[in-house]
Parts: sequence; structure tokens; C-alpha cells
Amino acid sequence: MADLDITGGYDPDLDYFLPTLPENPDMRDSASIWFSDSKGRIGLPRFCIEAVASEWDNRGVEANIAFPNGRVLIGAGGYAPSPAKFVDGKAVTLNAGPLTFELVEPLRRWRMTFDGKAYETTVQRQIAGEVGGPERHVRITLDATMAVPPWSPGESAKLAADKTTSAAFGGVGGQRYEQLFRCTGTFEIVGEEVIEFDGPGLFIRRHGERHMGEFPGHCWQSALFPSGKAFGTSGFPPRADGTPAYNDAFLWDGEKKIYAKLIEGPWMTKIVPHDGPVDLVFETEHGERVAIKGRTYNSTFIAKGNPMFGDWTQDGEHQVVNLPFHQGDAIYEWDGETTFGMIERSYPADKMER
Repeated sequence: MADLDITGGYDPDLDYFLPTLPENPDMRDSASIWFSDSKGRIGLPRFCIEAVASEWDNRGVEANIAFPNGRVLIGAGGYAPSPAKFVDGKAVTLNAGPLTFELVEPLRRWRMTFDGKAYETTVQRQIAGEVGGPERHVRITLDATMAVPPWSPGESAKLAADKTTSAAFGGVGGQRYEQLFRCTGTFEIVGEEVIEFDGPGLFIRRHGERHMGEFPGHCWQSALFPSGKAFGTSGFPPRADGTPAYNDAFLWDGEKKIYAKLIEGPWMTKIVPHDGPVDLVFETEHGERVAIKGRTYNSTFIAKGNPMFGDWTQDGEHQVVNLPFHQGDAIYEWDGETTFGMIERSYPADKMER
């Protein structure tokens, strides 16, 4: 373990942000963090900045805060950026209003801060399609140390040549990778007790063009266990005509990455925001079956036609979701070991149970 290369051979320069306005109006620069408190008190199921060249000074923020009792805070919207911080001539921050991501050490350490407004609601109100609520002032600091080498969906040699994989990358957005971490930090809703936390999380770095098109739904899950084992998976639901849909996964045994595919996954035919089954079964590249049990723990939800990024607009249009969207934390169990991890799903509304 002492000789583990946490960079996984990835180019450290990929972590730096675009230093100036890109010439391509469709170019995006983006960072996201998911976090799960080790004590289960709070979850941050996606804090994200989307910076699009066509509106470089109007950036989208998604900031979701979820509690196991169903309480939810949403700090989404469109914001102007602050000037980027540079180190050795390279941009190490991406900012939009209250949210800032800062690169401390490429592929090893990140910092995130949030200091701004978030409206209060519940996941049940979100499922009913309601948006808005009383405002709260939220402050968060999070310092993350990467614990697993990066993973790019489609990086395995077998999937790299697969047409279903290449087609999927129009949605994920060009160069993209994710990396599991452990972190410490503080969480405060002004007027309430400050929470000092630690726990696992997932960092996502993405830049390039992104064209969602006819999105068929998806399931994306990832988790880091106390022993150091981990998994990640991303895929689209089975196609009606029986042809293969995009499906990718990896398992991390603490020392090496094992590529896999998802045999059974929790497609969102029904939304159960707390204690709903989200089990997975993988088949590894070596033909072995691996089962990981999961239950939803806390959740946020975006009803079809509602915005993911609040009042943020591109070309004068709000960025609404075309499918019901679930983002949250789950409790995962693998060989008797448990942890909190992330889950994000979408699915056609007309195929979901009411």
C-alpha cells in the first residue's frame, strides 16, 4: 500500500481549470463533489459548478444538502465568478457566487467552500414537484484527500472500442474522471449548531463539450469502504429492443482496479427516498460475480420539468430536467462491511410506479 500510485497514471495537468475564456462557445469547465457524513447526520449529494464558454460570467451552481429525516436545503442558481487563483501560472480555483473549488495538489487534495443562501424544503415536497422555501444561510468547508486512483467510465480497453460507450460520452461531457476521497470539514446552518464532520466522498472533474440529447435515464453509484475497498458504476437502462446499453463499472480491492459490468442495478422504476433497495450485482472481467447490497439513506429529487440549477439560464432558457432525477446517499454493504456512498438516478416518468 505504501507504493500505491494514487494518480493511477493520470496526467496531473487535467486537474487544473481553464485559465481563460475558451474560444469554443460549447466548451464547459466543471467540478463536483459528493459527500457522506460518517455518522449519517448530513449528506451533500452533489455540489457542482458548470462554467460554459458562451456565458462565462454566468455560471450554474447545484448545491444539495440532505438529512435522513427528509429535510433538504437547495443552494442552486446562476452566479458570476470571482477572479481565479493562479499558482505557477495555472488556474487552481473554479468559483461561482457562494461555491469555490480549489486544487491543493493535483490528483491528491482538493478544498471546497460554500458560503451563501439555500432554501429549505423536504424531499416529499420535491417529489410532488414543489420548488422553493424559506431561505437559510449555509457555510461549509471541506478538505478532501484522494483515497483511490481516478476512474474514467470507458477507460477499460474493452469498452474504449465499444460504440455504446463512445455514444454515452456526449452526455458525460468530454474529458471526465471521478476519484473517491476521505475528508474532514465543518457544516453550519446559521443559527444552528456547527457540525464537524468526516467521511467518504467522490470528486468529479470534467471539461469539454456536453450534449445530452435524448437521455434514456441512468444509474450512477460509487462508494469507499473503511478497509479501502471501493466501487463505481455508471450506465443506462436496458434498451427495449434488447441491444446493449452503455454499462461500465470498476471494483477496487485496495491495491488494484478490476473492471466489471453491472448485471443487476436499481433502475428508478420507483422512488423510495429512505430505506429503499438499491442493490447491485457485478460481473468482473474475470467472470466473477460480486454482490453489493444498498439502501437509500437520504435523498433529494427533481421532478420532470423542474430546474437542476435554480434560476441559471443558458441562452435565456432555464436548465430543466427532462426525466425525474434522484440524488442522494445510500448505505452499502459488501462482504459484511458497510459505508455511506453516493447514488444518482433518472428514469422516464411514464415508466415509473406511482
